[in-house]
Amino acid sequence: MPAETTLDAPESADSPAAPAEAVAPLIRGVTVLRRLTEAGGALSASELERATGLARSTVDRIASTLARMEYVRLDGRDVVLAPRLMELGNAYLAALRLPALLDARADALADELDESVSLAVGDRDGIRFIHQATRRRAMSLSFRIGDLLPAERTAPGPLFATEWTREDWRAWRARRAADPEDRGFPAVPPREHAEDDEEFGRRAARAREDGWALDDQLIEPGLVAVSVPVRDPHSGRIACVASVVSHTSRHTAADLRDTLLPRLRAAVTDMERELREAPDAEAGAAPSGLAAWTGASKQELGREFVESLARGLTVLTAFREGRAELTLTEVAQATGLARATARRALLTYEHLGLVAPGSRRTFVLTPRVLSLGFPPLSRTSLPRIAGPHLADLAARVQESASLAVLTASGEEVQVTARAAASRVMSVDITVGTRLPAAATSLGRVLLADAGEAGSLEEVRARGYALVDEEWEEGLRSIAVPVRDRTGRVVAATNVALHAARRTAEECVRDVLPELTATAARIESDLRVAGRFTRVPLH
Repeated sequence: MPAETTLDAPESADSPAAPAEAVAPLIRGVTVLRRLTEAGGALSASELERATGLARSTVDRIASTLARMEYVRLDGRDVVLAPRLMELGNAYLAALRLPALLDARADALADELDESVSLAVGDRDGIRFIHQATRRRAMSLSFRIGDLLPAERTAPGPLFATEWTREDWRAWRARRAADPEDRGFPAVPPREHAEDDEEFGRRAARAREDGWALDDQLIEPGLVAVSVPVRDPHSGRIACVASVVSHTSRHTAADLRDTLLPRLRAAVTDMERELREAPDAEAGAAPSGLAAWTGASKQELGREFVESLARGLTVLTAFREGRAELTLTEVAQATGLARATARRALLTYEHLGLVAPGSRRTFVLTPRVLSLGFPPLSRTSLPRIAGPHLADLAARVQESASLAVLTASGEEVQVTARAAASRVMSVDITVGTRLPAAATSLGRVLLADAGEAGSLEEVRARGYALVDEEWEEGLRSIAVPVRDRTGRVVAATNVALHAARRTAEECVRDVLPELTATAARIESDLRVAGRFTRVPLH
């Protein structure tokens, strides 16, 4: 374990620790993404300049490049993380396989116990969450997938520490001395009371003997947890740690140990059997030419597009399920980059702690890839995903656009996102409004997918619904479905306008293609965001 701080390796291109062949623009781009992540997902360009220490012109070029990749969006003066960025964290989680294999077990345990359940992996001298099954209540767990916590303030930490080397312990002590208040861990409140270093050593020794560990309000008052390691069936080492997390208003730490630990242990036994019986991941067809688009973007945007940054980030997406360990040649083939270019990117990532050497001259992604935007984006919702796309649509067609979902009764639709047109007279519907499903274009699209018979069969066949002054005189609207990654219709989006501005035929000819393209963009972001997280529809 290197002795730098837990959160970041040195990120300056001039740092003596950086390899001579490190890609400076890639280091700077990663720095920008980390600062945005630590800030909750958005900063102005001026704030980014101060947070990173980079020149404003450099920040602007990096932001333009990331916006071209759809990893951020530029909202006025702000740079905002976009759902597409989650494909980097998805690459790590897919290669890891643990969430795909174990999340159903964790979710079932959370349902059974009515408590939050998490899965975490070790990240140097910290722990990082890879799955959260959270109970919705007034006092609930607020940690997100990708959040990093100091090992000594958690229940999983002592378990991971049982496998630390002497160098690991030296690095942990150095980090503690350099950051005694845990200011380098934005996901936890600052440390109020110093704990003797030897106490954590004693907790690790107990965890080794007991095979489980407790967190009795180490993170903050009221929060308690019990953890059990899930071991890799091949190596016997800890693959991840499963935890049940609660609040002292429901359970004391001792109560967790006495009443819930046996059930957690049984669930971990099931998880280990799941890992033992899982077939090897199928590699499938190797991707190729992932970075082929960067040249055209460079030609179009000129010096505003930092091609080395875009190419470097594309390297991370070469990893996936069945492709957890890649050789330099395989990375070069997947991305379409020259071996020398791919090698420099991998060396840079190794310096930043995002990539580590694997077996047989290969490279693997590390949990630190989740530090690139995943925590704030993992709590995104469908309305937040759709909002910017609806705004773009409204600007293009100069009409109001909305997103809606079907209510539980199936009799109404509820508007969950909206972008109004800049007109003197526009359709006035606010977020939260409920409308009769059968009388609206939004509702007819949703009812058609639900199998409603009659006239809706035509809606289902043609893929859109047009309501022409049926619900309100002078109001014309057209809607299309929005599907999740399984193909299920989860929402509908529409454009509504005054009948005097476009005929029904013009709506189909001019508006429908724009509306369909917008729905496709929303679906694309939803597929990325929903791969390893639950995306709320409201």
